[in-house]
Amino acid sequence: MSSTPDSGQSTLPEEPNPAAPTAPGTGKNADKLDRGVLTIASVVVIGAIMSILDVTVVSVAIPTLQRDFNVELTTIQWIATGYTLALATVIPLTAWAGDRFGTKRLYMISIALFVAGSVLAGFAWDITSLLVFRVLQGLGGGMLMPVGMTILTRAAGPHRVGRVMSIIGVPMLLGPICGPILGGWLVDSFSWRWIFFINLPIGILGLILAARILPRDGKAVASKLDALGLALLSPGLALLIYGFAEYGALHGFGHAQVIAPMAVGAVLLAGFVWHALRTPQPLIDLRLFANKVFSASIVTMVLMIIAVFGGMLLLPIYLQTVRFESALDTGLLLAPQGIGAMLAMPIAGQLADRTGVGRIVPVGLAIIAGSFWWLTGLQADTSYWHLGIALFVMGVGMGFTMMPTFTGALQTLRRRSIANASTTLNITQQVGASIGTALMTVILYVIATNKLTEAFGPAAGAGASPAGLAALPPEVQAQILSIQATAFGQTFWWALAFVAVAFVVALVLLPKRKPAPLEEDDAAGTGAPVMMH
Repeated sequence: MSSTPDSGQSTLPEEPNPAAPTAPGTGKNADKLDRGVLTIASVVVIGAIMSILDVTVVSVAIPTLQRDFNVELTTIQWIATGYTLALATVIPLTAWAGDRFGTKRLYMISIALFVAGSVLAGFAWDITSLLVFRVLQGLGGGMLMPVGMTILTRAAGPHRVGRVMSIIGVPMLLGPICGPILGGWLVDSFSWRWIFFINLPIGILGLILAARILPRDGKAVASKLDALGLALLSPGLALLIYGFAEYGALHGFGHAQVIAPMAVGAVLLAGFVWHALRTPQPLIDLRLFANKVFSASIVTMVLMIIAVFGGMLLLPIYLQTVRFESALDTGLLLAPQGIGAMLAMPIAGQLADRTGVGRIVPVGLAIIAGSFWWLTGLQADTSYWHLGIALFVMGVGMGFTMMPTFTGALQTLRRRSIANASTTLNITQQVGASIGTALMTVILYVIATNKLTEAFGPAAGAGASPAGLAALPPEVQAQILSIQATAFGQTFWWALAFVAVAFVVALVLLPKRKPAPLEEDDAAGTGAPVMMH
């Protein structure tokens, strides 16, 4: 993300940009995206697809990884949570790194780091090494999107943000469609290791195109890094979420492994807030939250992402542990969600440029809520036709919610504030995803364990594994699978509750009309909108 002098942070260097349109905002063709912008967009999409494919491919492999490494669900979920936490950690560094290395060089460094982490993850020998290499992946992936979007937004101009998002959003949404299918095929036909190795050819292609197409870097300008803010924020987030995840593994808060990290994390985050409000050059400009629309957008986004990202981690697990589907069939069954989002997002992007997001986002949230409500009734024999319809509907709701929420957060800010706002949105997005995956996994684990214990006693966990189920009488197997399916359904009630609160916030606080353009001053740092991973 770029930052601006207005907020105490420096801007990413302004590279020469031959693809940028002349006199943005003027003339009858001002809103059209020219060939130069679309060419740059193709490079950004390569990096984005690589990152998005990684998330969706890995989600399908979670049950296989859990079985191969012989660990609990609350441990294996760190494959997802650790990755998104690493993304959130590195995002605040992007402005400083862009100043130091230039956006083109930083984009290529990010791709190289992501690919290196992917290859190493493919060679992981135990769960610890896999988690470490996933974090390395996240450190590269965290800079891919904000730097790429900074380059693209500069080329297109801020007045065409919605149009840019809608156009590049369509091919990017092929990731959630193709990712689970590709991941399932790789896991079933080869090995889970190939879900990481697949990033190597994509990354090489991205590096070649970036070197040839992206505008050259200007002269690097040194900027000051808020080292104290980084030292408070990143460990604080990690410790808080780690402690909460340990709550599920240890069945309660009455353990030092739970209380200590959560307490230290909370103290560090409180220290960051105190520091950020008093320093002239904060890592994140918390003063942005004085803008009511921005604050409402952030709250809406966090609640929605916790529900959607957490809930969507559960479905591959349900399909493979309760329905005994293969990884490939699981990917095929999840595809309707990506199709629904792909169809809805271009429409939402157009509407977000024309009307108030308060007319769009509540509709999308209501659609998501309806889908979650249906998922609360999951059973061990739920019709796949019904499941596919629910996922398609959810995808449509996501398409009408995510990008309009991001657009609305930026519409009421002056241009000089967009850079810091974009950084904050990126961090919030990844933290919400981390919380969601950890939270929903813990809730599922606790509900399922309690129900199995009530039905079969403390030793029920062994019988719930695939190997244990095979040794049980058919009627007992059916009872255990029914209990597990019910646990999934009850977990989706929690996801529905988060979406319901987000709906109320969006309905009451997001603007029903598109804000009038704000009068700009000479500070013109342009940050990048965020893209979902």
